Amino acid sequence: MSMKKLFIITMLAAMPLLAQEFKKVGQSGFVFLEIPASARIAALGEAAVALSDVGADAAFANPAALGWIEKSHSASFSYAPWFADTKHYAAAYAFNSPIGVFGLGAVLFDFGSMPRTEFVSGNRVYDILGEFKADAVSLGLSYSRKLTDQFSFGVTLKYVRETIDMYHANNVLFDGGIMYYTGVGSWRIGASIQHFGTETEYITDQFKMPSILRLGAAAEILGTHDSDVRVTAMLEALHPTDGQERINVACEVGLLRTFVLRGGYKFFYDEESYSFGAGVLPQSSLPAGVDFAFVDYGRLGNVIRLTVFMEVN
Repeated sequence: MSMKKLFIITMLAAMPLLAQEFKKVGQSGFVFLEIPASARIAALGEAAVALSDVGADAAFANPAALGWIEKSHSASFSYAPWFADTKHYAAAYAFNSPIGVFGLGAVLFDFGSMPRTEFVSGNRVYDILGEFKADAVSLGLSYSRKLTDQFSFGVTLKYVRETIDMYHANNVLFDGGIMYYTGVGSWRIGASIQHFGTETEYITDQFKMPSILRLGAAAEILGTHDSDVRVTAMLEALHPTDGQERINVACEVGLLRTFVLRGGYKFFYDEESYSFGAGVLPQSSLPAGVDFAFVDYGRLGNVIRLTVFMEVN
């Protein structure tokens, strides 16, 4: 059976399951999982499901891309100051073994400290009794493998938990993805389902997971990855449980295999629109690089994200 037929059969077989899961309910929890984890992914408007060269950060975009890692070790750390004095951290590590690529991914969303108050009967004020903290955590284990020089698959099993003072909610979620090089130029297709899992409960309220189906394509429209000048175009369609269908487009320009410029745009979002960024790629003398992203969230403001990453044998 050809890889093209296997890709089509896989997508068709998943349709009944996806049709059941992706009913519009207008409500989901663990929404911190929808925040882009790395600066490169953020700068590209999150149109990264069909990129095969994102290193360890593939655990956050499409686990199938982990299978294309060529180095023995790949790692990254990302940070972004989020809205209302909250903070978003992400870290990933991938190990390329003879039986496939194993990855670890961690996300921490720190809501910070808030005053603990108590209503005083007969008064119109609240007594401040101290402070309490809130945070959200995701820990994932990924596996990916190239079955041929054109096709790879990947899966991620992750534990997620949100905590507010003494209360918490947790769950175990699944990500799965495939990537296929079509053989037509450098065109490749990527598909993934993220944050798939059963309902969970916070105190006495049940809520669904923020599952997302992503389908996208990417190609070098000028040069190749080894060219001094490279231009890569990306297109991605999203089908979330907690909103309408969306489209992300992006472009990335590589210069002298050292510097990269990026930009993206999101359609059919409430506030998000354009994003851009830049990066410095690892070199033989220094196997570490850095990425920067600026993302516009409309009336909410802007977010700047920084990622430091490395790849070594």
